[in-house]
Amino acid sequence: MSSLKTKPAQASPARAALVAAAADVVLILVFAAIGRDAHHREEPIFGVLLTAWPFLAGAAAGWVAARAWRSPFSITKAGIPVWVASLVGGMILRALTGQSVVLPFIIVATIALAVFLVGYRTLVAVAGRLRSKRAR
Repeated sequence: MSSLKTKPAQASPARAALVAAAADVVLILVFAAIGRDAHHREEPIFGVLLTAWPFLAGAAAGWVAARAWRSPFSITKAGIPVWVASLVGGMILRALTGQSVVLPFIIVATIALAVFLVGYRTLVAVAGRLRSKRAR
């Protein structure tokens, strides 16, 4: 009796890009919500969107510039470009629209967005490697 090993079903490229993009949006919204909560700001939904939109716009620009949909879970081809674009684009848009851009906020945003946008891609890569080792 032979043993057949089957590969787990792979997500389509479009589905993978959609999942990664949705994860980026959710994590940027979480970043904005945590920041607003830390400063005891009111207007929970509108306020979170007001805080998040510059970073979401920056992330969208990063997706386009890096063509992140080609390797949406790649740390180097998607994670780092989307992180840097969300951070830089977000800070520029905040400054242009009169929102505060102070050094402590830049530092916190740099770390938090890196942990969120690069971090989950790192976890996906590690999980993939572990799955690959188990399949051998």
